[in-house]
Amino acid sequence: MRRNVVLFVAVSLLSGLGGSAMALVSGIWILDLTGSTGFAALAGLCVYAPTLAGPWLGGLLDRVPRRRLVIGVDLALAAALLSLLAVRGPGQAWLIYAVSLAYGVGYVLVDAGETALLPAALPPARLADVNGWRSSAQEGMKLVAPLAGAGLYAWRGGHVVAVLAAAVPVLAAALYGALRLTRTVPAAPAARPAGVRDGLAALLARRAVRVPVALAAVSIAMSGFTTAALYDVVVTDLALPSTFLGVLASAQGGGSLLAGLVVGRLVQRHGEVAVGAAGAVLFAAGCLGRCLPWWPGTVAASVTVGVGLPWTLVAAVTAVQAYTPQAMLGRVAGTANTAMFGPITLAIPLGSAAVALGGRPPLVVAAVVCLAAALAATFGGPRRDGSAAAPEPGRARVRA
Repeated sequence: MRRNVVLFVAVSLLSGLGGSAMALVSGIWILDLTGSTGFAALAGLCVYAPTLAGPWLGGLLDRVPRRRLVIGVDLALAAALLSLLAVRGPGQAWLIYAVSLAYGVGYVLVDAGETALLPAALPPARLADVNGWRSSAQEGMKLVAPLAGAGLYAWRGGHVVAVLAAAVPVLAAALYGALRLTRTVPAAPAARPAGVRDGLAALLARRAVRVPVALAAVSIAMSGFTTAALYDVVVTDLALPSTFLGVLASAQGGGSLLAGLVVGRLVQRHGEVAVGAAGAVLFAAGCLGRCLPWWPGTVAASVTVGVGLPWTLVAAVTAVQAYTPQAMLGRVAGTANTAMFGPITLAIPLGSAAVALGGRPPLVVAAVVCLAAALAATFGGPRRDGSAAAPEPGRARVRA
């Protein structure tokens, strides 16, 4: 078991390193080639857009051997990244978009696949801990990977970054191959398509799953909604240089790193719903703290946000893993990813429009929305699905 834990955390370190570095470098590369900030921003859209196809992509994981699919996707990503060696000028900028889109599709498949593989490699009592450690590993890489990627790009150009980024999924594929799975799940019958309806029904069937996923979806959407507001608060209200946003990003990353180290134990002791609600409350508190006319308070608020967001995400992922039948875990994980990350594609432009009212009003709105979601989750009425009365095997031991 310890071997599998180390392998999963190592994969998270690698994915955080390669993904964060390449996401930044793609935009910078396009900017240098085209001179357009708008074209550069489209690279990020290519990465996130496939999240909306999560239910369909996740369904593939229930129809083929999951480990083989994840390994194949990683190797395909490596090949796609190496194709960037053909970029020589503005005429090949489309290739960076294509690779960014492929990276987004691969991310959805690998993320859902890893969510589905964890319960087959670890006992139920360790899921929350390992999910927390994976979150800390990814957030830790986000503190150094963008800076390293940008520095390497400035020194040697995009081709070198692409080659090094291509090595990351190859190493991840090797680590997936070294996992020792204690259980295997047969693929779904070929006569029955793995549909979106099945994944959505399974996601909504139990309060213990749908509530943490909803809390994560609301909190992540509000983080996108407040992105432009934070820029406005820093530059206009606090009259600080835009580079101060890097300080806030590091503060938030530090909070996320610490949050991942303790969230597993909290989930074991208090349950996914309680930890998800607590994360939403902390995020709301961080939004209100960012309204303070005092830059140290804004830094402290960013640390608080960094703790709250991973708590909601880890609680939701753990709930999906713990309460979903193994044969459906791929499509349910993909549907959950879409539910959690899809709304941010709408929340970001809405937040950009709302900042016309000033930086603080959107932050207050986000805080109110998250507090309302946490209250609804905590005092939302009886558990009509019976999830509290009939825990699945292993859950009673986790709660002890």
